[in-house]
Amino acid sequence: MRAESRRVRVTVVAVCHSDRMAIEGALRFVAGDATAPVGAGEKIIVHVCNDIGGWGAGFVLALSARWPEPESAYRQWHSNGDGFQLGAIRLVPVEDDLWVANLIGQRDVVPVEGEPPIRYEAVEAGLDQLADEAYAMDASVHMPRMGCGLAGGEWAAMERIVQRALCGRGIDVVVYDPAP
Repeated sequence: MRAESRRVRVTVVAVCHSDRMAIEGALRFVAGDATAPVGAGEKIIVHVCNDIGGWGAGFVLALSARWPEPESAYRQWHSNGDGFQLGAIRLVPVEDDLWVANLIGQRDVVPVEGEPPIRYEAVEAGLDQLADEAYAMDASVHMPRMGCGLAGGEWAAMERIVQRALCGRGIDVVVYDPAP
């Protein structure tokens, strides 16, 4: 019997951003706690904050129950006003290989004339900045279904933004749904 040689063709899809090539990042959904991200290496937990300095409901309560730094940094950022605006982010170290990204993606905290507080364009601008940071740190990004609770966003719209801004730039993303 003679051994046959076989050729395997592999196609890699790459996306070019900021003069660098990146393989498409993965988007995974897991049941669990977004404040306890899974996986090895550097990790960034991102969540949506409002632009009025309010911190006291929603996912931020889980963050504050675990670490004081994200809330403290957010309140200080709001009070000094240095770049505190829709679309801005601040990374806050909370553990050796773990960061929290406060992303200003919500206008106020209540709907106005039927429009929910979420601002998708601000979330996308913040995630674009976060992609640069995550790429430089070789970090994965972790999140709840951000912007879809109190901010009133729709996950289908948010998922498209996450795919475009993060996964499309080679960043792996894990989305956490509360365990049943």
